[in-house]
Amino acid sequence: MKKITLILIAFITFSMSAQKKKNGVVYEKHPGIVLIDDFNKAFVEADVEKLSSILHDDFKAYNALSSNKDQKGTPKKNFIGQSKWWNANIDYLKITQDEPAYPDAIEYKKGGQIWIQTWERVYGVNKQTGVELDMPIHRLYRLNKDATKIVSLMDYTDRSNYRRMWDAWPGNDRKNGDIYMNHENINTVRKVMYSFLNGDAEKAYSYFDENAVIDDINESKNLTLQEGIERDKVMFAEWSLDAIDESGYPDYLEYDWRQGKVVQSWWNFRMTNNKTGKKIVLKVFLLDDFNDDGKIIKRNAYYNGSLLK
Repeated sequence: MKKITLILIAFITFSMSAQKKKNGVVYEKHPGIVLIDDFNKAFVEADVEKLSSILHDDFKAYNALSSNKDQKGTPKKNFIGQSKWWNANIDYLKITQDEPAYPDAIEYKKGGQIWIQTWERVYGVNKQTGVELDMPIHRLYRLNKDATKIVSLMDYTDRSNYRRMWDAWPGNDRKNGDIYMNHENINTVRKVMYSFLNGDAEKAYSYFDENAVIDDINESKNLTLQEGIERDKVMFAEWSLDAIDESGYPDYLEYDWRQGKVVQSWWNFRMTNNKTGKKIVLKVFLLDDFNDDGKIIKRNAYYNGSLLK
């Protein structure tokens, strides 16, 4: 029995090893990794001479996330032109390692190829629009046989990150809906506020969707509607509402993009502490998101909560 067991173990070990076939070596330190560091520095600085020496004459850069089967790639001259554009149009431009990841150099036995794979982060602020770019990039670089030039680059950047920059480009002015100073959703917000003032919390919350979320700047997390109700019970047990005054006037914004429906309003809560008699004026800014049924689905509340302590 012991002999059979040993034979089975040996067979399993042989089977597992037979399924593996080494095809190269992965390096943590490698001249190719140094080359990529030099390449990134030259790209940020638009060092044309350095880039020209690093990029192979037949260099091509590819959008690895593209579904275009006929993608030709970006040749050396055009890629260097991209470097000049980024340098001229992006402030604070830098490419850094996206820790805790680190680059690898892979020397493949089959085909004798050298590849560098990196996980990095690009940061910059567009000069024309003020849009901030702060995004991860993953790249695969194929080098020549002596690791002195980059032959090709496979870029796995989510290019939707650029959309805000292009949309905001000067001359691309775009209307995004309408602003109302009178609207039924504004009326709903007023009804909520004055229901609270008159101690009718049940009526106030009836204007909220049952799955509504409350995002209060003074809370560590978003509250469900029920959690908001319980929190407000505690607050109104300690403080009385003497008056709620509109500050300025509310606006209702009906957005084209994503069909957002938002009432923004400013209020002065005149309150008295029930124990001490202390009086305060609490300035409150609210953003109420509505659904198509006219119910509040999210309330964003901004105020100085330390005044209530």
